[in-house]
Amino acid sequence: MKKYMLILLAIAGLFAACRKVEVDGPSNPQPPGETGVLEGKISSDVTLKSGKTYKLKGIVYVMKGTTLTIEPGTRIEGVKDASTRGTLVITRGAKIMAEGTKEKPIVFTSELPTPVSGDWGGLVILGDAPTNASFNGKQGEGAVEGGVNNAEGLGLYGGSDANSNSGILKYVRVEYAGYAYLPDNELNGITLAGVGKGTVVEYVQVYHSNDDGIECFGGTVDLKHILINSTLDDDFDTDNGWSGKAQFVIIMRDSAKADISKSESLESDNDANGSTLIPQTSGVFSNLTVIGPRATLQNKGNSLYKAAVQIRRNSSVSIFNSVFMGYGTGLLIDASKGTPTDINIQSGKLAVQNSVIAGAELAVEYAVSSSSPTGWNNNAALDWFLEATNANKVFTTNDEVKLKDPFNYENPDFTPMSGSPLLSGASFISGKLNDMQNVTFKGAVGASGTTDGDWWKGWTNLKM
Repeated sequence: MKKYMLILLAIAGLFAACRKVEVDGPSNPQPPGETGVLEGKISSDVTLKSGKTYKLKGIVYVMKGTTLTIEPGTRIEGVKDASTRGTLVITRGAKIMAEGTKEKPIVFTSELPTPVSGDWGGLVILGDAPTNASFNGKQGEGAVEGGVNNAEGLGLYGGSDANSNSGILKYVRVEYAGYAYLPDNELNGITLAGVGKGTVVEYVQVYHSNDDGIECFGGTVDLKHILINSTLDDDFDTDNGWSGKAQFVIIMRDSAKADISKSESLESDNDANGSTLIPQTSGVFSNLTVIGPRATLQNKGNSLYKAAVQIRRNSSVSIFNSVFMGYGTGLLIDASKGTPTDINIQSGKLAVQNSVIAGAELAVEYAVSSSSPTGWNNNAALDWFLEATNANKVFTTNDEVKLKDPFNYENPDFTPMSGSPLLSGASFISGKLNDMQNVTFKGAVGASGTTDGDWWKGWTNLKM
């Protein structure tokens, strides 16, 4: 009898050790001791504990009215199965409270011992803020990409609450995510769809995403202190009416890694058709440091790179106080599809000011399919960029920007050296920059040894 009792106790212990998080019942217990598995629907509040590791299996939905809290120092590993990728979806009306610290960042990553980009799906946050997308004939509501939407509509986003709050991402790393569900229908490192201004996204790194680093489909969410590196496709993609603000963003490309769809660091559309639907994509970027694939003019890198910035399809995003280095083309104003993008320059909706393009064969390019409202060509577009009122500059080489070691993939340093033209000259007089932090430097990084200069150190996975 004792023998059978011991066997039963051993079996019970084995089940307890492998127990997964209960995710589809009226009440969810706290995740078990050392390891938990998140799977299915999370329908009541759950806290993932500091210092623990959790597995993300399949598409996991955090349901409306539910809060997923992740403590500092928690590790969440995406599971790569034969037909699925672990993906975390915060549905409309749910919240993620992932607030790490500089000393204890929260890490979303691959479960594999030798990880590569695309090992898991990524982080998807869906909100109630406005978008110009439509789904099944309903304007102002979209279905997020990547195979996330289902018969219950758990992948839908958009609404009328510009200030909606989907929670907090702070001191968070997202590594080796992104998944091509279908061509032009992919999961990114982080997808923010219809996410409102009440949501906090600060001190976030996206590393080795298999599609875009961050993509904003509509919404009003602001982003601050962002690092995106070694992305396959675009680093920061905006469309379907995103009208938020992004400040202090470092982007670093891998010269060998680009996507067949042509890779840029910033890509922006109003929508896929270049329509006049509203809200119009009109986000504002300030203080970006973008390090492209070419350390010198002789370093060509992957042939699939297109431009540091492509503004197209009637987008009206604006850029201030930024630097773009090491791309064949710096800024591409693309009027070749839909309502011509340069109309937004004429009306003052689209501005590029107090910014630097360095190390480019073609600093500014203008693309048009047939006729242009402005009558522009490449030279005319460059003249606009260099107008005195815009206060932009073009440098032939990257060295003229005087950053410490921006193209060192193993141990990069984006800090401006003494005499760098980025250390001064920033301007915040434009009304588009209201509510953004007023600093004197251009680019994402201030002087060494200052809070503004060292914000990217200590919590990211870069060696310093």
